[in-house]
Amino acid sequence: MIVCVAVVGHQNNPLYIQSFTDADDALKLHHIVHCSLDVVDERVNNPKKSGPTLNETFLGLLYPTENYKVYGYLTNTKVKFILVTTDLDVRDADVRNFFRRFHAAYVDAVSNPFHVPGKKITSRTFADRVSTIVQSFGLSSAA
Repeated sequence: MIVCVAVVGHQNNPLYIQSFTDADDALKLHHIVHCSLDVVDERVNNPKKSGPTLNETFLGLLYPTENYKVYGYLTNTKVKFILVTTDLDVRDADVRNFFRRFHAAYVDAVSNPFHVPGKKITSRTFADRVSTIVQSFGLSSAA
């Protein structure tokens, strides 16, 4: 189950963070997202140490914690997508499919002529699409 998704700008400023759990966990999930940015920077700046090549946008599993697994995705414009899940046996294909659909929703949201680049994403349509993508996570890879 996905418990949190985040969009972080190229200057590590949060553009969108949504948690799908109780309010008590929200602060902890924000902290996990913030900590994952160091891992993203490490993977991007030292590509020899970790698996993905320079043109690979899917960063894979950033780090596991006791209760969560954190995955990352980097766009061409250096915007980072972070996914926090409680599932311990998530398939990479499902995570890649999630990020592909999430990226499409993000592109649609920032293509809005009323959206100011670099500012928080406040679109209700984007939030609804994200909720739909999160609910369908892991149900089928052909979505």
